[in-house]
Amino acid sequence: MRLLVLGGTEFVGRSVVESALARGWEVTVFNRGRHQPPAGVRSLHGDRTAPDGLTALASDPGTWDAVIDTWSAGPRAVQDTARLLRGRAGRYAYVSSRSVYVWPWPSAGGPAEAGAVVEGAADAEPTDYAADKRGGELAAVESFGADGSLLVRAGLILGPYENVGRLPWWLTRIARGGPVLAPGPSDLPLQYIDARDLADWLLGALEQRLSGPYDLVGPSGHATMGELLRECVRVTGADAELRWTDPEVILGAGIAPWTELPVWTPPDTDLHAAAHRGDVSRALATGLRCRPVRETVADTWRWLTGIGGEAPRRPDRPPVGLAPEAEAKVLAGADGVPGTTSGQGPSDD
Repeated sequence: MRLLVLGGTEFVGRSVVESALARGWEVTVFNRGRHQPPAGVRSLHGDRTAPDGLTALASDPGTWDAVIDTWSAGPRAVQDTARLLRGRAGRYAYVSSRSVYVWPWPSAGGPAEAGAVVEGAADAEPTDYAADKRGGELAAVESFGADGSLLVRAGLILGPYENVGRLPWWLTRIARGGPVLAPGPSDLPLQYIDARDLADWLLGALEQRLSGPYDLVGPSGHATMGELLRECVRVTGADAELRWTDPEVILGAGIAPWTELPVWTPPDTDLHAAAHRGDVSRALATGLRCRPVRETVADTWRWLTGIGGEAPRRPDRPPVGLAPEAEAKVLAGADGVPGTTSGQGPSDD
């Protein structure tokens, strides 16, 4: 297979390139050249936001069996690229997001892909994340048709190369040791996908010539909050003490779920249903396989320490994580409060 990856040097795009190379595919990447791609690819450089940013791609004689696009800003860039590649590529896969659904997002109880989506325009400049992603979907379909386009609506993505900061923040915090504010309950089901599992499914979907929208995230409960944080303790070897704290205590302190305590959302809320209770039966039926949380955490820690302990950060995403003074204040006030427990629980190994 001849594959063109638009991006291909960071997080999901890099995982896609590495997976394709492992399959023996011929890979070309097109990006701004700010980051080095994996060895073994052919590189083209250009800035899709610049007036002449597609020149290198337009003048290249290459043709491809498939294109994978991970663009997250103004959809016009997707439209321009898809129009340029029409007739030169067989299929167009656009990595979108579950954020395109109208809030509250679809949760367990039916095919998520049938949910209502937000408004978007293929020729729009940057507006907000959901509208931008929906516009990107429309741009892909506009040039490649419903049968020739694959819309990958990803959920929470973790794993090596993460440039949003969620799992790296937990690993870094726990590596510091001491009492750690652990948002409960510890058996709270999570729903996420390792970027490498996303990549493997995506390449398999192209081989199967799948089309249309697919929600792509692991099954709900593939791991719990407790399992995730205990694996962070295990791989870092830290003397951290997980202090499991009731959601009411956390919310009462004004701490924001998802951003200040990454990954975590309070149970029995629309936010938790949207983020961690989605129906992914279509993806599972078409080959999605998810590695254990132990592997995701260990490999992320290995990557993070290998680059000096500080993860790269996307400039278009807000910072995540809880300030140490805010954590200390909650832990100090929670001592002796029912629902706040010390230790890692009976399931430790």
